[in-house]
This record gives sequence, C-alpha cells and structure tokens, in this order.
Amino acid sequence: MTTINFDEAFHVLTGNPPFPWQKALYERFISDRPDNIPSSCNLPTGLGKTSVIAVWLIALTNHPDKMPRRLVYVVNRRTVVDQTTTEVEKYRTNRAKAGIPEVLAISTLRGQFADNREWSADPSRPAVICGTVDMIGSRLLFSGYGCGFKTRPLHAGFLGQDSLLVHDEAHLEPAFQMLIEAIQKEQARCKDLRPMKVMELTATSRGEGEVFGLTDADRANTEVHKRINAKKTIHLVENKDEKKYAEEIADLTLNCGKRHPDTAIIVFVRKVDDVEKIVKKLPKDSSEQLTGTLRGLERDGLVRKPVFQRFLPPSNRAKDVPPQSGTVYLVCTSAGEVGVNISADHLVCALSTFESMAQRFGRVNRFGERDDTEIHIIYPTKFEDEKPPQLQMRNTLALLQSLKGNGSPTAIGSLDQNDRLAAFAPTPTILPTSDILFDSWALTTINRPLVKAKLPGRPPVELYLHGVAEWQPPEAHVAWREEVELITGDLLTEYEPEDLLAEYALKPHELLGDNVNRIFDRLKKLKAKATTPVWIVDEDDSVEVTTLGTLIEAGKDELNDKTVLLPPSAGGLANGFLTSESLNANDVSGELHDEEGNPRRLRVWDNAEASNNMRLILTIDTKPDTDEAEDESSGGRLWKWYELRKGGDGEGVKNSKLPVLWNVHTDDVVCNTRRIVEKLPLPEDLKKAVIFAAECHDLGKKRKLFQTVLGNREYPSIELAKSGKKGGRAEERYRHEFGSLIDTEKHPEFDSWGDLKEFVLHIIATHHGRGRPHFPANEAFDPERSDAAAVKVARETPQRYAHLQRKYGRWGLAYLESLLRAADYAASAKPSAFMEEKK
Repeated sequence: MTTINFDEAFHVLTGNPPFPWQKALYERFISDRPDNIPSSCNLPTGLGKTSVIAVWLIALTNHPDKMPRRLVYVVNRRTVVDQTTTEVEKYRTNRAKAGIPEVLAISTLRGQFADNREWSADPSRPAVICGTVDMIGSRLLFSGYGCGFKTRPLHAGFLGQDSLLVHDEAHLEPAFQMLIEAIQKEQARCKDLRPMKVMELTATSRGEGEVFGLTDADRANTEVHKRINAKKTIHLVENKDEKKYAEEIADLTLNCGKRHPDTAIIVFVRKVDDVEKIVKKLPKDSSEQLTGTLRGLERDGLVRKPVFQRFLPPSNRAKDVPPQSGTVYLVCTSAGEVGVNISADHLVCALSTFESMAQRFGRVNRFGERDDTEIHIIYPTKFEDEKPPQLQMRNTLALLQSLKGNGSPTAIGSLDQNDRLAAFAPTPTILPTSDILFDSWALTTINRPLVKAKLPGRPPVELYLHGVAEWQPPEAHVAWREEVELITGDLLTEYEPEDLLAEYALKPHELLGDNVNRIFDRLKKLKAKATTPVWIVDEDDSVEVTTLGTLIEAGKDELNDKTVLLPPSAGGLANGFLTSESLNANDVSGELHDEEGNPRRLRVWDNAEASNNMRLILTIDTKPDTDEAEDESSGGRLWKWYELRKGGDGEGVKNSKLPVLWNVHTDDVVCNTRRIVEKLPLPEDLKKAVIFAAECHDLGKKRKLFQTVLGNREYPSIELAKSGKKGGRAEERYRHEFGSLIDTEKHPEFDSWGDLKEFVLHIIATHHGRGRPHFPANEAFDPERSDAAAVKVARETPQRYAHLQRKYGRWGLAYLESLLRAADYAASAKPSAFMEEKK
C-alpha cells in the first residue's frame, strides 16, 4: 500500500497547510504507544478543531490497523450551522486528489436533513457521523430518539464499536463525558471485539489529567500566533438597575454600533425573555435572534438569512444569499455558544459562568483579523452566593477583572486552572450507570409495538446524558401534528398514538423547547378552546390523550421533560416561536429531505398519488362507518402515509417495485455480507459464520402462508423474497426469521459450526429486531413445523441472547448482529434483479 504524505494530503483536504499541533496529532495517532489516541485535546477556539477529522482520515488511510473505522463527532447541542458536516463534505470532495482511495460516508443526526444512513449501510466503509449529545448518546444506550426497535441495536453497535467518539466542548457536558467513559470501561470489562475510543476536545478543560495541546512550535507559527493573541478588549459594566438589565444591554449594543458602523455585533444573555426585550429595541431589518426555543425547522433556516450571513466567514456564506449591509445584530442565549462557526466584530453580553464566557469570547474576532474588537460585559451589583450559579459567576467576574482588559485566547488560557474550575457552572448530579442498567437498555425487543408495557427498572436515558441540574428549571417540548385532531374517539383504539408515532416519529426539526414555566404560561393563554385535543408524550414514548383544558388544570409540573403535541388548529406558533398571540401553526413532519431534496416521508389523502420512490407504510381509514357511495362524494377518508424507499425510519425496503425471487435476494445478501466482513479485522471463523447465517437467514420464507401474504399464487414452483407493489395485504403474525431458526438447525452444514452454532442462530434471530431477548408469544410459532420445535426455539432464544452477550459484550454483540442487518437492508434497497409481474 502506498503511504500518502500527511502535509500534502491535509492541505488538499482542508485547503490549508497543517498547524504544528495537527501534524503532532497525526504522529500520535500512528505511533505504537497504547494511548495513541489521546483522551483529551485542549485547544483554543479558532484553531480548526474540526480538522481532527482530516487527521484521523489520513491516519486511517496510512495505518488502518491503528485507527477506528468510524469517527463520531458529538456537539453539545443542535445549532443552526452544522460546521462539522460542511467541513467533512469538503474533505469528501477533495478525497481523491489527496490520494485517499476509499469513499467517505457522511451522516448527520440532526435537523430536517435526517440520517441518510450512509454510515450504517456499510460498516466496512470509513464514515463520519455528526450529532448532538442527545442523538448520539441515546443511540449508544440502545434508545435512539426517533428510532424503532429494529434499528436501535444497529445504531448502538456501529456507534459503539470500531469507532472514535470525539466529544467537542466536553466541559459543557460533564455527565455525557462520564457516561461515555463508563461505556469504555464496561466494554473493556466485557472484552468487546472492537471497543469504542473516546477523545474530548475542549478549550477549557474540567479535567486534571494529561492533555494533548499546543506546543512552542504552534505558538511560533504566524497564523496560530495571530489567532491566539487576537485583540479583544474587555470592558466591565456594572448593572445599575436589575429591572432594566435588558434595556442596559440593548443600549450598550446600540452605542457599540454607533461607534463602529458597518460591523457585526453579537449579544449573549442568559434568559429568553431578555432576548425578546433586546430585539424589540434593535433595528428590525438588521437583527436576528438565536435561542434554543426556536423550532428546529426555523433554526435550520436561520443560516440563510442575510443578517446571519454577516457573521459567517466569507468562505462559508451562501452564494445565493447577499449579506445584510450596515450594522447587524445577532442576539443569542447559550444556543449560540457552541458548534457555530461565526465570528462577530464586537460582543456585548451578560455575565455568566467561566466556561460560558470563554465560549462567547470565541465567537468574536475568531481569526484575529481586527485590532479594535470590543467586549462589553454587564454584571450585577450583588451576588446571592447560596444560589447556583451565583457564586461561580462572582468567581468569573474576579477572573475577568484579573485579565486587565485582555480577552485573547492566550490570556484566557494563562489563568490558573484551579481558579477556572472554581468559576465553572456547578457540575450536575451525575447518575451512576451499572451493568444492570446497560443490560436493561440493551433489551431492545421489549419496546413498542411488540411490547406495550414498560420494562420495570429501565429508566429513560435523558438524565444519564445530561445529569440533574437542580438549579435549572425542567424543560418541555412542543410540536404540531394533524393526527392529534384527526385520530379521536373510537379511532384511538384502532390507531394507538404510540404506534402512530413509532411509524412516523417526531424529528428534531418539528420540535421547539423551553423551560416548563414559559411553555405552560403560553399554553395557558392560547386562544384555542379548552376541548382542543392534545397528546402528551412521555420520555419513554408513551402517550396520554387529553385536552388543552385538562392539561392546564393539571398544572405545569405534569409537563416536566415531556412533549406536548398540539393540532395546528390550536395555533401558538409565530416565526418558529411558541406564542399565545398567534392563531396559526403548521405540521412540518413532512419537511424531511434527503441530500437530493426528495421528501423522506409524505402523507396524502384518498387517491392522491405519491411518487414511485415512496412506499406505503400505513393507511388510516378516518371514516370507517361511512359507506363507499357516501365516501366518494365526501372525500377525505383514507389517509395514506409514505416513506422514501431507500431509507425512511423503518428497517429498510419492505416491498420492492417488482417481486424479487428468494434465491436472488439470498444471493444478494450473501454477496453483501462477504464484501463487508472481508474488509473488517475480525477473526476468520466469525466472518465465515456471519456469511453462513446470511445463507440461511430467510429460509423461513419458504412457507405457503408467508408466500400467500406476499401475493404469490405460484408457490412452490416460484419462491419470492419480496412481493412487489402488487403484493398481498393480509396481516399475519408469522415471523419468517423464527421459521429460519428451525430450518437452519436441520441444515446439513449446521453441526459443523461447533461452538459457533449458537452465534449463527442468534444472528438470524435478530436480523429484524426480534430475539433481543425474545420473540413475543403471538409470533413464536411456525405454521408448517411442529409445536414442539417452535416451543424449543422460543425457549432457547433468550437463553442464547444472554450467553452471547456475556461472551461478546453488549455493544460487541449488537455490532456483530448488525453486519447481517446492514447486508440485508442493502440487498432489499437495491435488488440485483427483479421478476416481471404478470399482467
């Protein structure tokens, strides 16, 4: 294999020559030391931390034995600009010129551009997955938000094995950092095959251990020197009247604009109420606001607004959106502190804790291009030290005063580590994990729709991702869905809300979030009637059907950590914000697109057609008691839900456009499996066992009942694997993989697998999500085999699962299972041949 030159490849990938720290990190990656991947990188803002992905990619190309195959880049929260994805797409474009042979898969678990599944379609392919703590963390714990039970093991396995998890701004999420370190320790204890590696990135570390950071060579570099010594003059301003806090910040902002016309001024405050007050005092056409309370769809669209374009580096600006001229203002809460590649000319902000202030300083004069940058910080006259985080804010003020007006990264980094830690926001209460908790989360078959009861002892994962911050008010979310007012009365029995939301999951672009107090206040003041239907979604996805009036009567505490689903007719939405004044709102669940702009899901009425690349996933008869003649005249009866064939939220393509023969599909799956495992550093016997499982995985489809459900009237002369669009519509509980287990044990080669027989059976059992740990009782049968054989399989499946999980580890077993899952999904999405249907 030809080794590519790091300096040249890095320059081609990123467009810039490497800084000394980037080259040093590469040398560390390819070294023979056991800790070749440092656990912590302490790097100032503005030095291209995202480029660790380019460093990893070059190291993986030159030394695939020393680097994990997937890099998982985790950011603190969802932001308007996914800087990481944009940067990595540039790497993929420049890959071939840099001498990197393998195509890089890129997936983003955020926003209206949903997971494109590139990362999970082929585990042998190098991949970068970008996502938030919630999106990545929930998937690591087998509880992926918006994921069905079938895909949760795949996500956990592929994120938690053969992966490098890079936690950006790790000091902002200490609970998540401790969680992923706990997962690392558990994987080491269980001797997982390809355990996850973890590296934190931070400019202001909470830790005290050895860190990778800048050296004298970096500080001597001209560009690095300019950035870490960027001129940022601090002005501390005492708040004279607490009641006029927002007004004083607005005045400071306007005065800064007058002194520095034609500049971009960013404003940070701690409360959403203050954002709203400040924005009202600023020129309407020259200001925007960025808060966590903005609905995801509108937040994604903020980047294309002319005002926001002024805060982006010229290379990141949209070519078709002219930046706003004159002085512009961006008013933010902490939502603008991380993950956004913006650089304002000046900063005005309220005092916060030290790590928050450091983030804010990093959003101004980021690249050291100006010599007149001002930072104005307004602080309270007195602090109530007994109320977190007041004491930490007092300590932060003392640190800022000690800087004597110098807000450069070098000055910030020179502060005493212990003094900085004393000024950090209090660490939340971090809930301890355990092997019992990991076991309970891994039982993914025990989920809706297979099992409707909650599993005792399995808590929602939210508090394990973020910890419990008692000084922060609980939060809630709001979204708008048409089904809330369409599925009522007896229809709720036929179409249970939990099942509907499992089929058509809530996505981040639909949601807005805020503290419960503000949400409850606005819901209470809505113009909608008290009888307006409302769904309240709990942390574990259970749904309470109620009314707006009953919700208000129950009180705000009933909304803690829940999602309120309103019908669009209830109103309450204006410019992406929840407001009691608006009579308008819209259901944006369908605003979910792939990279080509195709809708990933769609809902239409009656005879309205979906495009050929969509597949029907559900038909709801909203008027079941109406006769056909009356129905034809009234319309609006059948509500049809579709998803994109090549990747919705299900397990893959359930039906092809044309029928696919059993032997064609099986050969496709075997071919895909062989291609995948041959590229992976797995023991040879495991590779062969997975291939054998692929050969047997669909034997259970060779049943008259199953073929009838597919609409195949020519069985057994013709055996189908996929039905085609004219396939049968009969509902049937028989699971073909259950039948495959019975037939595999009778396969002439089965006994030759010795100790791997149990492994082969488990891989087959789980390839559609069952078998972790069981098959539900109503699915544990085979119409053409004996009851005794079925009872044996049903009894042995959970025992086998427990044994193999102890042998390979939770994430290790999920990873191995998912090799067949990925191969099967790929074969279903792109069959090598179709059988022509008879007219």
